[in-house]
Amino acid sequence: MPAEATMREPERLIALDRYDILDTPAEEAFDRITRLTRRIFDVPMSTITLIDGHRQWFKSRAGIAACETARGPALCNVAIREHRALIVPDTLEDPRFAANAFVVGDPGIRFYAGVPLLTPEGHGIGTLCAMDTRPRSFLDDQIDTLTDLGRIVMSELELRLLAMTDGLTGTLSRRAFREEFSRAFALAHRHRHDLSCIMIDLDHFKSVNDRHGHAIGDVVLAAATAACREELRKSDAFGRMGGEEFAVLLPYTSLPSALRVAEKLRAAIADQRTPTPDGPLQVTASFGVAALDGATTEMDALLQNADAALYAAKHEGRNRCRAADPVETAGPATRRRVLKAGQISFDGGRCAIDCTVRSLSDESASLKIGTTIGLPETFKLLIAADGLSRRCRIVTRAEQMLDVAFV
Repeated sequence: MPAEATMREPERLIALDRYDILDTPAEEAFDRITRLTRRIFDVPMSTITLIDGHRQWFKSRAGIAACETARGPALCNVAIREHRALIVPDTLEDPRFAANAFVVGDPGIRFYAGVPLLTPEGHGIGTLCAMDTRPRSFLDDQIDTLTDLGRIVMSELELRLLAMTDGLTGTLSRRAFREEFSRAFALAHRHRHDLSCIMIDLDHFKSVNDRHGHAIGDVVLAAATAACREELRKSDAFGRMGGEEFAVLLPYTSLPSALRVAEKLRAAIADQRTPTPDGPLQVTASFGVAALDGATTEMDALLQNADAALYAAKHEGRNRCRAADPVETAGPATRRRVLKAGQISFDGGRCAIDCTVRSLSDESASLKIGTTIGLPETFKLLIAADGLSRRCRIVTRAEQMLDVAFV
């Protein structure tokens, strides 16, 4: 990465994080744009790509099987450093891409046209691109059209910042939930009344989408949240934090009472049956519960404590409720939410894996990686932007997520 881009990378990742778009489900507003891109330019492939610390992740994709790939060889990783469209008529004739893995291997990109998705501050957080398996030209008016489509993508992202409810489930959007949480936390902390938080994650939800399709997955999400809403009070805030991850805020509720609420929610979800062509589908969920205490002085600390309990519930077998243990709570070493590029190094530096640091404190971190398979229990974490190099021990691992403690 050029020196100037390296210097701006921390700010770019902060700008990306503000949109809360990573790892969210497919949405018609974005899928419509990739379909239009394919149709207008008569290309077999189009993606709306967001690039975090270690990968390119596709918010929408048409003609591409993978939902994400490594960032390093991604042509979009070059396009985000541009302030206008990147047009490559023939990748094999361009020395930057002639030996690229996505050119000489699957999906065989020979033509690439990508416009950077630029924030109001000028940060390139991703691209809208059109790709072909054969070389081709791209006229100036076509570049203008692709640029306009890219601006529509950014308009959709900006509108998301203003949205208060999740369109599919009717729960609060992540931003709206955090705003409600902030107000409730301040009141509870000031007046010293009980406040609890529940984190919910549907178990093995990716396999539901893979086997039955996203349409069935959407029905499952809507049914699960509707079942939960029946068990909650009107004063409880219920928000969607990610694809299949939700949070509940319980004012004036102690930890034992919150655990009883969580168990009701767990049973309500498990009792749901979604009709599919293969027969009724049952899903379960895991729950992490945490309550405000004297050591928790920040809102994110309470969320982190509930999240740590959720990871423990999954590690212990899923379909269960778990309260945050004192040893799991953040206390004075609260992890702050971040989005940073990191690298995992092991085997004496001979092996390195790019990762994205999602939260960080002086004592621990949460990491997103491509896969946890084959990763040793201890390794070194490098964060170039912070000049950090720390030995780590894995505390919990779940699919693509790691919680680590510094040793």
